[in-house]
Amino acid sequence: MLRRVGRRPPRAAPDVKQLRGALDPVRKRNTVISLTIEGGAAPRSLHALVKDFQVDALRRDVTHVDLLAIDPNKEVRADVPLEFIGKPKGTINGGQLRIVLRTLSVRAKPSAIPIKLAIDVSPLEIGDVIHVSAIALPQGVASVTGRDLAVVTCAAPEEEKVAATADGAAPAEGAAAAAPAAAAPAGKDAKAAAPAGKDAKAAPAGKAAPAAAAKPAAKK
Repeated sequence: MLRRVGRRPPRAAPDVKQLRGALDPVRKRNTVISLTIEGGAAPRSLHALVKDFQVDALRRDVTHVDLLAIDPNKEVRADVPLEFIGKPKGTINGGQLRIVLRTLSVRAKPSAIPIKLAIDVSPLEIGDVIHVSAIALPQGVASVTGRDLAVVTCAAPEEEKVAATADGAAPAEGAAAAAPAAAAPAGKDAKAAAPAGKDAKAAPAGKAAPAAAAKPAAKK
């Protein structure tokens, strides 16, 4: 990334087209380019590693670039993208491919940094995991990422959620089925008590029903 030094402006702006042309179209990041820095007593040349860059979506011009000055003969740290090839065997039985890491941090000389690392996931069965230690690295390249970390796995289908849903629905259905059965006797009792309900209706609410009047004794 170009920055101003003190208050002195740069003598010349970087050539955007030349910078874009210097980027490796396949490698993109991790491209090693040669720079000539002007503005001092004499122009100075150095090598730089492209760590990151941004491109305008419409004009396709490079709008920002992060550069790291390097020694071509010394190792540097870089992030290499991972490419997953094949279809896991476990997906036939409903397994799901889950990617944990998409880049791998490595240490190597600039000229030995891989463009990408291919990983064959086709042998994966349900429950299998590929760790960093299983990735084949070119000669002169060492992994900085922990060897025991998982890179990709073939996970089992989400049977637990399905089973939990089924278990949760079963009691509800059973309760719904039992409700009519429990209500049936109550319905019969209510129907049988209907006449009593009619007699009770004749009495004012909250008051005792008046006693039946005694009939006069029959005259002899």
